[in-house]
Amino acid sequence: MIGKNILKKLVVLTLAFALVIPVNLRLVAAEDVLGVKADAAILVDSNSGKILFEKNSNTPLPIASMTKMMSEYLVIEAVHNGKISWDQKVTVSEYAHKISQNTGLSNVPLELGGKYTVKELYEAAAIYSANGATIALAELVGGSEKNFVQLMNDKAKKLKLGEVKFVNATGLVNKDLQGMHPEGTSPSDENIMSAKGVAKLAYYLLNDYPEVLETSSIPKKIFQEGQKYPVKMENWNWMLPGLVFEYQGMDGLKTGSTDSAGFCFTGTAERDGQRYISVVMGADSYNSRFSETAKLMDYGFSNFEKITLVEKGQAVKGNKTVKVIKGKEKEVNVVAKDSLTLAVKRGEGKNYKAQIKLSGKNIDEDGNIIAPIKKNTKVGEIIVKSSNKDDLGFITNEKTFDLVVDKDVEKANWFVLTFRAIGSFFGNLWGSIVDGISGLFK
Repeated sequence: MIGKNILKKLVVLTLAFALVIPVNLRLVAAEDVLGVKADAAILVDSNSGKILFEKNSNTPLPIASMTKMMSEYLVIEAVHNGKISWDQKVTVSEYAHKISQNTGLSNVPLELGGKYTVKELYEAAAIYSANGATIALAELVGGSEKNFVQLMNDKAKKLKLGEVKFVNATGLVNKDLQGMHPEGTSPSDENIMSAKGVAKLAYYLLNDYPEVLETSSIPKKIFQEGQKYPVKMENWNWMLPGLVFEYQGMDGLKTGSTDSAGFCFTGTAERDGQRYISVVMGADSYNSRFSETAKLMDYGFSNFEKITLVEKGQAVKGNKTVKVIKGKEKEVNVVAKDSLTLAVKRGEGKNYKAQIKLSGKNIDEDGNIIAPIKKNTKVGEIIVKSSNKDDLGFITNEKTFDLVVDKDVEKANWFVLTFRAIGSFFGNLWGSIVDGISGLFK
């Protein structure tokens, strides 16, 4: 027989075990309701940056060739700024040539001293993750890969991507760069970012330069078609139409894999005007990064709906007009510059409200607009507020939308301003007299 003391201890241990285990299970469930098999993951509403799901999303991890999204951003930005052009010819350096000849890496072979257009090299990098082509573009935009890496880190800081370290333009581990890695970095270095930071980068890439999808959505293409050394390129994003893991609406964005990073993928898909961004980091196989991405996307499309809090050109409820100082008109409407749309769990739209916050050089300390002011001038922000206790917020922290005036308001002339001042003086004087007389009869 079991002694009373031993029996008592067994009962206590059993109760403790029963109490502790469910709590731990609940904590796990709260962190990963989808059971995503990856080191980190996140799902984001591309329209607003709202986070719909996250797992270990703030931990910096190796990002492999998802790095090339930043390289793409800087190349497209340079084109937009007129620094380079898509049809500009790029001469291949010895460095870019040597890396491009490594068949153990993703590459299109480039001739030493060969000339290729920016567009050709960009497509090779975006579709086929070509490392030599990426280095050639980095050298063009930055003058050297070292300088380009500085641009990458500067842009990461400007976009507030969190804890980030860029050491090269490709996402390779520096040891794979054959001793030619950028000065100031070590052979063991590689690019690091969190899943949230990667999603934020993808968010800005898609919203600042939506044309990125024109290339990322191409399933197959021939590099230098009709030329001396054509190369068949099949997009490493196998979720594109016609490829192995085809997923409805998928049109981007970038895969990546190294021994340390595991298998990674930043995906984006759109259905019926609703676009999501997903990031999977550290999946255990080539295929699983796609199956886990499908799991995230299915969750988004099945469980969330798009709501519009404020339409473009409309006022936030209860905040239609703002007083104007020194203007021909005494009030002006303040409205949303763009429509406020975001994805929320079905049926939970009532938990989200819009509020305005006036700010800027055209606003005085009392919250009045100072004339003159032009139509569509920003006079503050519209802030999304949620009463949902499980809300995960936005990748841009507190999400704001621009608040603008809906028409020009000219400054009133001295004559009008003088009579207004006189009217205000006598109005205040009369008010004081009335108050004084009323006080006599209290």
